[in-house]
Amino acid sequence: MIREFHLADWFTLGNAFCGVAGLFAAMSYLQTQEVRHLLSACALVPAALVFDVLDGRIARWRQASSAMGRELDSLADVISFGVLPAAIAYAAGMQGGWDRAVLVFFVACGVSRLARYNITAEKLSEGSDKVAYFEGTPIPTSTLLVGLLAAAAHSGAIGEHLWGGAMEWLGWTLHPLSLLFFLSGSLMVSRIRIPKL
Repeated sequence: MIREFHLADWFTLGNAFCGVAGLFAAMSYLQTQEVRHLLSACALVPAALVFDVLDGRIARWRQASSAMGRELDSLADVISFGVLPAAIAYAAGMQGGWDRAVLVFFVACGVSRLARYNITAEKLSEGSDKVAYFEGTPIPTSTLLVGLLAAAAHSGAIGEHLWGGAMEWLGWTLHPLSLLFFLSGSLMVSRIRIPKL
């Protein structure tokens, strides 16, 4: 199978590597409470974004895209821009019942958005090798949420000190900051058209 990989596919694997390494870093923070691990997890999201951008450009440059490459890209994106940001949010302190529900919703929206993109990419490209616009916000926009969490971690505003505090509702805890993940997930599955640069 490896012999069938194109050059772009190796960059896609770099994206997935960053995502999985970030998950381990977030888990290390939960074990040790050393903020450097949480900051490392946050730093691996923009690193994954670099690989994500490069794999697409390389595929177009070499005119060597494939169905396998597209699926590989989506799977890597789910890890790096869906599961990892949710894990970082959880590690940063969004651990209440409502927080968990919101983070699960966020990941489900990311998976759904990528699946919709994969089945409509050919139609949206209008015969060219590039999609003209995105339908719903792209999943890598979660990098912005991770940047916010990195700033919070850097300033010590995590755990009990998480920005926005916490509230109880129907016996479950909600950190208002987690609602940004709800908004992000909702925008991903929306019908908003965003031109692709």
